Amino acid sequence: MNQPANHKFKGRLIPLWLVCCIAFAMLASPAHAYIGPGAGLGAIAVTIAVILGVVFLLVGLVWFPLKRWIGGRKNQAGSENDPTP
Repeated sequence: MNQPANHKFKGRLIPLWLVCCIAFAMLASPAHAYIGPGAGLGAIAVTIAVILGVVFLLVGLVWFPLKRWIGGRKNQAGSENDPTP
């Protein structure tokens, strides 16, 4: 009849691994590093270039072939219904 005390809190307590990760993150010390304006702007430019590269890659590999395929289907459907030779 006696149930353990932690039974009613099962699933509500924060997992121990999450508490350890938060505590470990709070113990981090500052790096005392300096990024100059040239390196900082360069890092921002590289980040933007990588993001745009991924976007253009997806557009080139997905959107244009899909657009060509849909356009081809519309042209075939239009030519079948067109009575002029």
